Formats: sequence, C-alpha cells, structure tokens
Amino acid sequence: MRPYFLLLFTVMLLPFFALAQTDFKQLDQWLDKNAPIMGGRAYLVLYKDGKIVYSRSAGQLNGRQKMGLRMMGRMFGQSPDLTPFTIHSKIPVASCSKWLSAALVMTFVDEGKLHLADTVGTWLPVLSQHGKGNITISQCLSHLTGIKAPPIREGFKEQARMGSMDEVIANIATLDMEGKPGTVFHYSSIGLQIAAAIIEKISGSDFRTLFKNRISIPLNMPDTDFGDAAVPEPAGGGNSTPEDYMHFLTMILHKGEYEGKRILSEESVAVMQVNRITPDIRIAFSPAGANQFGYGYGEWTIGTHTVTSPGLFGSFPWVNKEKHYAGFLLTFYFQQEGRNERYIALEQLADQTLR
Repeated sequence: MRPYFLLLFTVMLLPFFALAQTDFKQLDQWLDKNAPIMGGRAYLVLYKDGKIVYSRSAGQLNGRQKMGLRMMGRMFGQSPDLTPFTIHSKIPVASCSKWLSAALVMTFVDEGKLHLADTVGTWLPVLSQHGKGNITISQCLSHLTGIKAPPIREGFKEQARMGSMDEVIANIATLDMEGKPGTVFHYSSIGLQIAAAIIEKISGSDFRTLFKNRISIPLNMPDTDFGDAAVPEPAGGGNSTPEDYMHFLTMILHKGEYEGKRILSEESVAVMQVNRITPDIRIAFSPAGANQFGYGYGEWTIGTHTVTSPGLFGSFPWVNKEKHYAGFLLTFYFQQEGRNERYIALEQLADQTLR
C-alpha cells in the first residue's frame, strides 16, 4: 500500500480506534451503584461525534418499589411496566418537558409570529384585566412572571379539574403577584402555560398538535407526547423515551439542526441558553439544590458549558457544549436528597470518559 493511501486509511479509522479504546467501566460502575437509589432502574445514553457511544440499562425493581408503582398505577387507572428500562421505555419526564415546550415556543419566534418582548395581554385579555398583561414572553420562558404559584401538587390537582386552556389561564389571572415581572424568579408551571395558551391563539391549533408537527415529527420522536388530560401541562406533563429525548438533545447540540433539517435557528438555541437570573433578581422558589445554577428559557445553565432540564422523577438530560456531547439519564423516583450532586458527578464522569 502506498504511503499516501496508508495515511488516508489510518485517518479514516481513527474515530473507530478512539471509540474502541474508550473505557466505560467507571460509567458502568456508577450506574450499577446508583440505580438502586434512583428508583431501582436507570438507563443512560450518551451521544458524541454523530453517534450513540454509550447506551446501557442498570438495576431492577425490588418488592417495595414494585408495590409503590402498582399503587400509583391504581390511582391513575394504569398498569405500570415493572421491567428494566430500555432505550424505548416511555415514562413521565416531568420538568424535562420544559425544555421541549420552550423550544416549541421559539419556533414561533423564528417565524416572526412572536417576539420575546411581546406582552401577554395582547393575546390573553383576561391577564390584563387582573394587572398581569405587561408580562413578556421572555419572562414566561424564564420563570420571571412575578406571579406567585401555588405548591406544585396543589397546582396539578387544581388544573386537573379544569376543562380548557382558557379556564386554566383565567385561574392564573386571579393569582397573587409576589413582585414586579422580571424581578422575581419562581420556578413553576405558570409561565410556560401562558406561553402555550398564546401560541394556541396565534396558530388556531391546540398545543399537542403544535408540538407534534413542529417538534416530535421533525425530530423523529414518535413516543414523546403530553398525555391525554383535558388541558396539557407544558411544564411537566411530557412523556418520553431515552431514544426520543436524545434526538432533541442532538438538535440542541448541533445548534438547531437535526439530520440536515433546521428545527430552530442557531440564534434561538443560543438565546435559550443565556442565564436570566441576574444578581438583582430575588429567588422566591427554586428546586432543592438548584440555587447554584442559572436559568435560561426552559433550561438550567450549569457554569458556562452545560445546559439541562431535570425532572421531578429524576430524569436528567444535558448538553455539554465544550466537550460537544449530550447525555440522557432516565429514572423514576421521588427522593430529592443528593440528586443534584448525583447529576454533577455523572456529568463529570462522562466528561472524563469522553475527553
């Protein structure tokens, strides 16, 4: 073989050599060690250099965990899947939904049908009638509306009793304010619910259809949806799989493109990742341990390189812009203690493994 062709052949094989030499033992050990305390089951998938480089399930449910899931299933009239997670396992992902919904809203910004500085009273007069019409779209996407949200569980129960998006917005209009819009950060479902109602008014279509046509179909996410409740919950009502959600993350990693298709503009992806919690903003409510993080549009910022949107049930999607990879951890459990430390440890381990 001539030297030129030998060199070319070697260069072409370098990515395969690098992947073969990557040692995933520490990730395997981390997953095996932590799965029992993350609800009994976990699935981790990592994407880098145009392909899935790690995809593994760990753990299984013990008797107590199975009993808890069966009880929950009876409450909702469902039969829970008690088998180990796979890349196709579909479960509720709670606040991982926020990232998806914010991206949907940004498609309207890209089209010029909506502007981040627009005020919500333009489309939802009931908010103006209660002194909330001057809240901006930007503030809705970053939890800076100034509206005092009820406790999460109470808010979900109340919304479940309502029959339409207009009824939900009318209820939000009556809530107290806890500060001027843009001055108070309160992590809740309110801002994204308002934004969802607005894109319904703009388009004349319902939120679920908009999400399907603008996000799930273009990104090949057939198993991602917002359930079948009377009113969708954009901030926490999503269901997804590791495979589906990774498609979304690769789009974010590639600055709005997925398999040659433009889903979001590069500018919109960048704007979503800007931390909106400036030093002069008061934190009214933030999830346990999250005060050290920043927040953009539908996503948390960790330092200058990582963006994420973890869910109440423990699932953890993230994109590391510096290392240029994405990860998704699927779990289902409620214990909050030590969760953020676990996320950070996992990301650091993945950083080291995929260096």
